[in-house]
Amino acid sequence: MTLPMTFTLSDDERPTSWYNVVADLPTPPPPPLHPGTHQPVGPDDLAALFPPELIAQEVTTERYVEIPEAVQEVYAQYRPAPLIRARKWEEKLGTKARIYVKYEGGSPAGSHKVNTAVPQAYYNKLNGIDRLTTETGAGQWGTALAYACSLYDMTCEVWQVGHSFDTKPQRRTLIEVFGGTVHRSPSQMTESGRAFEEGHPGSLGIAISEAVELAAQDESAKYALGSVLNHVLLHQTVIGQEAVLQLEKAGESGADVVIGCAGGGSNLAGLVFPFLRGNLTEGKTARLVAVEPSSCPTMTRGTYAYDFGDTAGLTPLMKMYTLGHDFVPSPIHAGGLRYHGMAPLVSHVVHEGLVEAVALDQDECFAAAVEFARTQGIVAAPESSHALAQARREALAADEAGTEPVIVVGLSGYGLLELGAFDSYLKGNLSGDSLLSDAELEASLATLPQVDESQIHA
Repeated sequence: MTLPMTFTLSDDERPTSWYNVVADLPTPPPPPLHPGTHQPVGPDDLAALFPPELIAQEVTTERYVEIPEAVQEVYAQYRPAPLIRARKWEEKLGTKARIYVKYEGGSPAGSHKVNTAVPQAYYNKLNGIDRLTTETGAGQWGTALAYACSLYDMTCEVWQVGHSFDTKPQRRTLIEVFGGTVHRSPSQMTESGRAFEEGHPGSLGIAISEAVELAAQDESAKYALGSVLNHVLLHQTVIGQEAVLQLEKAGESGADVVIGCAGGGSNLAGLVFPFLRGNLTEGKTARLVAVEPSSCPTMTRGTYAYDFGDTAGLTPLMKMYTLGHDFVPSPIHAGGLRYHGMAPLVSHVVHEGLVEAVALDQDECFAAAVEFARTQGIVAAPESSHALAQARREALAADEAGTEPVIVVGLSGYGLLELGAFDSYLKGNLSGDSLLSDAELEASLATLPQVDESQIHA
């Protein structure tokens, strides 16, 4: 008898609300601060960049936020995303662990990013905005936002990190197919970009500065962020909500380990926050694991402090794990994980011990991705390969310990436009995995803004 491999949901089981973990946290997260006054930002401070609905979602303490019907209609094109029992990979590993993969690669843009791109474009359009600016690393977010803007007849302008712009032309083309315009960052179009020399490899922090700068100068434009902020993480929780229900359909009582890759934090949060709710309110005990690259070790070697979300210092100050806003990561192939900071909400739950963080080298991650592809037939994005590599470690460690855990892995997108990176790995010349020295880290952290938290007024 053929054993079940894929678990989905019926139409009436799809989430109709986003889950806000803030409502269930034992301690509230620290507020974002105005860079001038070092006091909590208010709605007026964010109005130049975001429409009122997104600002409300950014600060809400309600447990659930209803998903607009128009957004649900777009979600229905590709959601629910499947939960796949990786039986062939289990056989290859010889493990008794049960490994489930939550696969987001079936969206129009090939990643989880569409989950927030659509509501962000929708709310902006409701408020008469016709132009969105943004940044992108590997290109998944830029692709997703370009697609969402095409749905609402909006202009999408994308600043892509220079290294990714140079090495991922197919992703750039896909953004353009969906109607977006792509600029290499740093560019000569902005004051933020002109601060760097021609040919600089760029960073997400620089690209954010450029996109924010342009949006702030145009009353008809707003800025859209693909990760980090609370409302972005909120939109992604459809992933974990589906996975919790799908595990039940697979006959499991819950997960023992839930693993996601982490760059800015939206994919990780979308998967693990609904499982964290089970830990906080239902007595569940799932281990929640965030995996980052060892060359950009934000959570594992960074400091938990107030910092800018961008390089030029145009954003509010956010309490987060950071390597310093001037940090330029090594040009690894997982472009979406090359960010100096981590989402404040993810940082908070890691700091509180509710989620653990590990860092892995990209060679180990690509090896896991190739093994997974050869057994399961899915080529994972380089970002997602980090979660696969950690899942492999967890399964083999469980066999050594004589346990049989249920492991849930977030596979945030496909790697079909990243085959150049896989070619480099298979030929043995993968580059860019430069480890951060203690001296480099100390120099980068020296630029952190000085914030006296005792003077913050709630």
